[in-house]
Amino acid sequence: MGGILYLCATPIGNLEDITFRVIRTLKEVDLIAAEDTRHSRKLLNYYKIDTPMTSYHEHNKIDKARYLVDQLLSGKNIALITDAGTPAISDPGEELVKQAYDAGIQVTSLPGPCALITGLTLSGLSTRRFSFEAFLPHDKKERRMIIDELIKDTRTIILYEAPHRLQRTLKELYEALGNRNITIIRELTKVHETILRTSFIEAIEYYKSNDAKGEYVVIIEGKSFEELEAEKQVLWEEKTIPQHMRIYMDQGIEKKEAMKMVAKDRGISKRDVYKELVNEQF
Repeated sequence: MGGILYLCATPIGNLEDITFRVIRTLKEVDLIAAEDTRHSRKLLNYYKIDTPMTSYHEHNKIDKARYLVDQLLSGKNIALITDAGTPAISDPGEELVKQAYDAGIQVTSLPGPCALITGLTLSGLSTRRFSFEAFLPHDKKERRMIIDELIKDTRTIILYEAPHRLQRTLKELYEALGNRNITIIRELTKVHETILRTSFIEAIEYYKSNDAKGEYVVIIEGKSFEELEAEKQVLWEEKTIPQHMRIYMDQGIEKKEAMKMVAKDRGISKRDVYKELVNEQF
């Protein structure tokens, strides 16, 4: 009978943000796999947990996951923790979870702190629909592709950013997305937690005279459906109404239905479309 892999959410700042269940589990398992054992030792000491630890991080995640899976298969129960928050979210833990499932190991997640959700709730922006991009990639081509995808995203967008890259990222996003409303949160749950509800232009100006310190969660307003519709109308207006009609009719759409679609695209009445088509042959 194999052991169980427990994904244990740990504090993102304030050491008291941890569940009773996680504390009990960390005490009861045979081994704790931690991203940085020196960092996690502070947490374990705080709660008088003396369970053995082993390192599991980005640079050893594949080989070490194999070792941990072998331990699980031998019957040991293992808790996975990250430096802060929920394991496997923008974290090497996803590799261990995958290998555990492939080996038939039981995996369970113990909920708790997560910076992206905590930041979103503090943002004052829409929480109904959101996308999470974590840290934008360093590779210029991949970074550009992702930012291009964000341009038309109508969901609230959540990013993580390091202090030394914050200003550059804000400028890049402003150039691509325009001057959106944003919320920038620094040092979540810690003594110096700071929430800045602002816009890209104001934030860029602010960080010219204020040093960026600590880890940041950046929450960005999604593009409105009204903006998207307005942009579509502008694109259609570059074509004449007959040209617009031809696009739909070439797709096999009947004339009457095509007229309705043209009117909707351009924000005009069917009568206006008809007037433009009186002398046209379709």
